[in-house]
Amino acid sequence: QVQLVESGGGLVQAGGSLRLSCAASGRPFSSYNMAWFRQAPGKEREFVAGIRRSGAGTRYADSVKGRFTITRDNAKNTVYLQMNSLSPEDTAVHYCAADVNSVTVLRVSASSYEYWGQGTQVTVSS
Repeated sequence: QVQLVESGGGLVQAGGSLRLSCAASGRPFSSYNMAWFRQAPGKEREFVAGIRRSGAGTRYADSVKGRFTITRDNAKNTVYLQMNSLSPEDTAVHYCAADVNSVTVLRVSASSYEYWGQGTQVTVSS
């Protein structure tokens, strides 16, 4: 079992920045890949960024490349999402998720992730 708790969401103006955190507990944190997803009202949940269990590999959605950075601190059992140059299109509930079954591949399908946090709202005003 893995428990995930997100924090760091809020309201920010367009062009601003936020950093999301996701604290994990349960299984050894360094044994599984992590990702961030988001879901806007009326839309499907979409992949934002993923990071391999070692932290050595990352993957991003095209819509956030160059603006968002995913990192993890295995000593603190925490994954982060630094979001810069935010736009109203980034407004969504953001979720962290754990993939305990993939050894190497960073998967982008929400159905591949077994454990989810409760979500944190990010709202970007124009």
